[in-house]
Amino acid sequence: MGKEYHKLVRDRIPEIIRQSGIECETAVLSDAEYCQALRQKLIEEAAEVAEASAEDLIAELADLYEVIDALMACCDISGDRILDAQAKRRETRGGFAQKIMLLRTS
Repeated sequence: MGKEYHKLVRDRIPEIIRQSGIECETAVLSDAEYCQALRQKLIEEAAEVAEASAEDLIAELADLYEVIDALMACCDISGDRILDAQAKRRETRGGFAQKIMLLRTS
């Protein structure tokens, strides 16, 4: 019996699966479905980054970047717009350089 996935995968994954002798069924998403699937994939990849060992961190961050790039393209957002927004948020809210952990408020 097969396994159900219903998740976005990289373009060559079906080919790789078939080359290993396993059959797989795929579908091509509409633009709207694709953008939503990328948002879900972003959560999946972020969780993998959070759980990654030191030796796997670079590969997991690369996967996260790949999803971010695809989501930016899907939503027609340029890298410059992201960098501008990042700079503005850093200016108004700060970065993470001071390693501050908020413990509680009252």
